[in-house]
Amino acid sequence: MGNLNGIHARERRKTKWTTKRIDLLMNSNHANTHEGIKTVKAGNVCDFSRDSDLCICILTWNMNGQVSYEDLVEMVGSDRKFDVLVVGLQEVPRRNLGRLLQSALLDTHILLGKSIMQSLQLYVFGPKDIDSELSMKELKVDKHSIGGCGGLIRRKKGAVAIRINYKGIRMVFISCHLSAHARNVEERNYECRDISHSLFSDKNPYARPAQITIWLGDLNYRIQANTHPVRNLIHKNLHTSLTSKDQLLQEAERGQIFEGYCEGTLTFKPTYKYNVGSSNYDTSYKVRVPSWTDRILFKIEDAEEMTATLHSYESIDGIYSSDHKPVKAHLCLKLNNNN
Repeated sequence: MGNLNGIHARERRKTKWTTKRIDLLMNSNHANTHEGIKTVKAGNVCDFSRDSDLCICILTWNMNGQVSYEDLVEMVGSDRKFDVLVVGLQEVPRRNLGRLLQSALLDTHILLGKSIMQSLQLYVFGPKDIDSELSMKELKVDKHSIGGCGGLIRRKKGAVAIRINYKGIRMVFISCHLSAHARNVEERNYECRDISHSLFSDKNPYARPAQITIWLGDLNYRIQANTHPVRNLIHKNLHTSLTSKDQLLQEAERGQIFEGYCEGTLTFKPTYKYNVGSSNYDTSYKVRVPSWTDRILFKIEDAEEMTATLHSYESIDGIYSSDHKPVKAHLCLKLNNNN
């Protein structure tokens, strides 16, 4: 009788999961037209002038279970012409990364908030001045697990998030680590939709929506092509021609994910998978296809209310302690005068 009850319980869980997945698929395909991801050019360097209301530096890095303080220092950089720093980390080792990041930032920035789910971590820093904490009117955190350990203990998959109202701008930052392997495209699509529907869903239903949502992390979408032609194009600095084979852009174009989001042009080389300690792509027996697994995307809720200017979108190639390269974006926001 006990075995029968167990079977019935498993069937109920399976039915519940299947129903939830069908609902999400139906919601994701509610319209016949879609925009996909809008590619924006990051051309001009921000001079940190008062032309913007808020300048944000966004960093994402899969650390591969390793940590080097020197790499963290290089990642955050010394030219800190930004108000808010957002750092999303995946496969974080058992170390106090918040303390190390704070030390790397020296006297320029202080921690405003963090969201942690084992190896998946997100930090938001603001300027170290008397007005920084006063400028923060709201901060909420959330997390959503999608299961799986990536083959190793504590390497958590899912998303962590921070919702913050800073200087009158309502922002949501989502740092994620999605399922691996080139074949699992539909699984990643489902995880994106599931995370979107789940984060902050049990919070105040009357809360005003975020004016900007920023996704960052190891999304794990791959280049859909054979590894040797891909490597040859990268070697010839022709990697921009590979964007048509990028699964993330393909799935967004199909209307499956990230409707209405923006991303900078992928001018940098694919950020995964490198041999640790070198700038050489994977030479293991798997010879993985180099891919842009690490991404930063953003979506403005109302373009008439606020504008966003992307000043840079790049990888940090001088860091070698992981099989991923960190990715960095510089985004400036301006509220329109009629609000």
